[in-house]
Amino acid sequence: MMREEFEGTPEWNDELLTRRRKRAAVMGWVLAGFVVLFFLVTVVKLGSNIVQRPL
Repeated sequence: MMREEFEGTPEWNDELLTRRRKRAAVMGWVLAGFVVLFFLVTVVKLGSNIVQRPL
């Protein structure tokens, strides 16, 4: 398979910018989902022990 040589930087047209924004939005939602998931797992794992912990 021949590989094409690429010179310079790509031109950012409207289609590429739109795809980039959508991809960034999806990654943002995935990251937010992981944050919520970790928070919920932490709350469930601690359960009622959070009130009874020694200070």
